[in-house]
Amino acid sequence: MKKVVLAYSGGLDTSYCLKYLKNEKGYEVHTVLINTGGFDDEELQAIEDRAYELGSAKHANLTILDKYYDKAIKYLIYGNVLKNNTYPLSVSAERVFQAIEAIKYAKSVGASAIAHGSTGAGNDQIRFDLIFQTIAPEIEIITPIRDLKLSRQEEVDYLAKNGVHYSWEKAQYSINKGLWGTSVGGKETLTSHEALPSEAYPSQLQKQGEEKVTLEFNEGQLVAVNGKKDTPPNNIVILEKLANAYAIGRDIHVGDTIIGIKGRVGFEAAAPLIIIKAHHLLEKHTLGKWQQYWKEQLGNWYGMLFHEGQFLDPVMRNIETFLEDTQKTVNGTVTVTLKPYHFSLDGIESKNDLMNTGFGQYGEMNNAWTSEDAKGFIKILGNAQNIFSSVNQLNHD
Repeated sequence: MKKVVLAYSGGLDTSYCLKYLKNEKGYEVHTVLINTGGFDDEELQAIEDRAYELGSAKHANLTILDKYYDKAIKYLIYGNVLKNNTYPLSVSAERVFQAIEAIKYAKSVGASAIAHGSTGAGNDQIRFDLIFQTIAPEIEIITPIRDLKLSRQEEVDYLAKNGVHYSWEKAQYSINKGLWGTSVGGKETLTSHEALPSEAYPSQLQKQGEEKVTLEFNEGQLVAVNGKKDTPPNNIVILEKLANAYAIGRDIHVGDTIIGIKGRVGFEAAAPLIIIKAHHLLEKHTLGKWQQYWKEQLGNWYGMLFHEGQFLDPVMRNIETFLEDTQKTVNGTVTVTLKPYHFSLDGIESKNDLMNTGFGQYGEMNNAWTSEDAKGFIKILGNAQNIFSSVNQLNHD
């Protein structure tokens, strides 16, 4: 019997795929769920139970939080990556890594095919297929929902016909949770003029007032929250819990999809937004002007390529090498104030703070140069524009 690995979530689309591949195509279906932080142990067990009930020959839950952080999130922080200055690639990044681990699993079990439940109208189909065909071009890619252009009701009817009578009532809002944020989709995000209501977001306001939090970074990585050391992935979870009580991190991202249409999605990403902004502030104090400039250029490119599924392009490894090298002096503690629905950055303390020097204080005192030095510097600095203006007899009125 032919063996196919199905990237499985337990939802309607992948449940349909499981039954369809087994009953209509005669495959031995192996299901795999790649957990990037969106499921607890109870949820993982329920998904495994459902997979076997639907006919999976073998199910695997693979939790890859540490690998996901080390290979992806770490560089998104180094690059201060916010797509369109807004979105921390919450779903984009995890889909790429789910695809990588799913195809590796397919190769490990000797599958001749791999399947996913993406439609033909979104970004995920491209992210999955690009990864699959790069890592294992010999393995066939099967996409029943995309190929058959199925409606949700057609999937429900097929499953009912085959004895599957789970409740498939569509939730009012679609929630996708992971270590690096949660996406929120609903009827409001299908148009351009409406905001998501407060109740659509997973975390509701629980605290009033203000709370100060300290974030300690070592070579760009978050190593402690409020003075307590832990691994960076665990610190992300700890900070997320603290900030969620203030309903921080809500926004709506509008962007250009890989397939050329505009897309709009809500998200909740308290820890990612706080970490990126705190990290960026620390870099302003500890990096040179041109380091910051080129980091901004390359960080934006890195985020764009990652978002569009190009993670395996060799230029990504080149950019990662650059980003990591810039982090040697990004050490120190950032103080953040959490407030209902937002946060503020108070300041930093760092042994690498370039403000803490004897050279001078901006607008106050120059200790390392004289007034004559300043006049000479300004004269030479203006040479190029003075020459151009004189030669071309420019009128600057």
